[in-house]
Amino acid sequence: MNDTVEIKVPDIGDFKDIDVIEVLVKPGDAVEKETSLITVESDKATMEIPSPAAGVVKELKLKIGDKVSEGSLIMLLDAGAGAPAPEAAAIPSDPPLSKDAAAAAGMAPTPVAAAAGADLHAEVVVLGAGPGGYTAAFRAADLGKKIVLIERYATLGGVCLNAGCIPSKALLHAAKVVTEAEEMSRSGIEFGKPKIDVDKLRSWKDALVGRLTKGLAALAKQRKVTVLQGVGKFESPKQIAVDTPAGVKRVSFDVCIIAVGACVARIPGFPYEDARLMDSTAALALADIPRRLLVIGGGIIGLEMACVYDALGAKVTVVEMADGLIPGADRDLIRPLAKRIEKRYEAIYLNAKVAKLEPKPEGLLATFEGEVKPQQQMFNRVLMAVGRRPNGAELGAERAGVAVDARGFIAVDKQQRTNVPNIFAIGDVCGEPMLAHKATHEAKVAAETIAGHKAAFDALTIPSVAYTDPEVAWMGLTETEAKQQGIDYDKASFPWAASGRALSIGREEGLTKLLYDKASKRILGAGIVGVNAGELIAELVLALELGADMEDIGLSIHPHPTLSETPFFAAEMALGSITDLYLPKKP
Repeated sequence: MNDTVEIKVPDIGDFKDIDVIEVLVKPGDAVEKETSLITVESDKATMEIPSPAAGVVKELKLKIGDKVSEGSLIMLLDAGAGAPAPEAAAIPSDPPLSKDAAAAAGMAPTPVAAAAGADLHAEVVVLGAGPGGYTAAFRAADLGKKIVLIERYATLGGVCLNAGCIPSKALLHAAKVVTEAEEMSRSGIEFGKPKIDVDKLRSWKDALVGRLTKGLAALAKQRKVTVLQGVGKFESPKQIAVDTPAGVKRVSFDVCIIAVGACVARIPGFPYEDARLMDSTAALALADIPRRLLVIGGGIIGLEMACVYDALGAKVTVVEMADGLIPGADRDLIRPLAKRIEKRYEAIYLNAKVAKLEPKPEGLLATFEGEVKPQQQMFNRVLMAVGRRPNGAELGAERAGVAVDARGFIAVDKQQRTNVPNIFAIGDVCGEPMLAHKATHEAKVAAETIAGHKAAFDALTIPSVAYTDPEVAWMGLTETEAKQQGIDYDKASFPWAASGRALSIGREEGLTKLLYDKASKRILGAGIVGVNAGELIAELVLALELGADMEDIGLSIHPHPTLSETPFFAAEMALGSITDLYLPKKP
């Protein structure tokens, strides 16, 4: 005898009236427990609702396009005699979490057996919820581990999402729209001077960040990751004390992943108590648009923010200690960027530094030193962008036995293990380059190793991108490194002035360069400067990982006319088969 039971939408958190986008079964289908029945989608997440029991689908009570909430009837199921009538358990479901987690993700504590003296226990604790931390937590959860994710701030995402990569790219997009509108006047289209509503621009940027952080909270909830807000410090190799808004909570663990990132480096002796001296976080807060802005540091962060403030109307001055901007990149890649911003900015001082900043009622008075010593100047705001330093010294790592070097870095092996076998480290804290995409890759290696998988960090290259205007991107061996290492290489550089697509968008200043082994013609490295260089570099990362040579790239048909053709043209130059340029035959 069969019992007919109602299968309903379970507790799916804050989601209400969400769309049914797939119905995965039909009347007459036999389903097992946990068989997915429908797929629903909100603006933040897509999730499947599985069956809580085995049986045969008797009747569907919804269709694609319907809107459902908790308690909505999905179907009638003919289950075995005496079967209960349970609600379906969603994949993602609502985990119980603590009050401390409410601010971070709106959840309550998963009941787990805590070690003596601990308030809760986790198989894996992840310390830090930036891109590396939340990726590690989510991947480990997907592999069946019980996770506690500790984050000092009220939202997940770390510096990158809240006050770095994401908000800066939003403002850089706004800046690009402004500059492109200006430059269209040369093509006969004039828009007039833009009216910039700083409050509205800031709100738009903040809303974008808020949407992503809420999405992360939902993903944590769906995976039953316990989120604990507070500052965590080791008490032993098996326990962390977390200073939460509700007091100290102790978390015992089997394994820990350190993902604490880095913080802004500072020059000693500057008046940091003065709000007019900003770090990148304050610059992204966009309090106002200063009449004159001094950027200390001509690296990626400093130049990205300079691009934003220049487009929004500030007069920008950049000072850099080295003899060139973005010192890590080849000079031929930086040249088009330098040429463009030299025309737009008030000044760029190389081989120079700021010796002193004095607060005055009308601004910050800067005194310079260097080969070409500028006069003292007054600035309305100053941005400090001289790099970042790892947070390894802030964890009480010595109480866990974790080795931290003098700079704050934690050494790891290819599985991301520290010198303490049950403690791993990922991201900025375990070495250069300090990039989110490195951290997320390392995060998966650590999580998979902990879950018993065979995994190792063995990437052949980690691409770098400056989201300036024009963008600069490079991967693999740089030409500077090749010369220093005595590598027998050759190069092919394709000028974007010969690209129909680059000419059509008025941005012919770009360059695509390939470095390759002279004998085998296998790719060794690449660099691109130009519009969307950061999007174009990925093809060449893949080429390097696959051991591609110039023929592999030059014989792969690329769409025309596109900027993606430029690596193809550079490869053709290496092969001597290019027809879009005339290259004299080598003797």
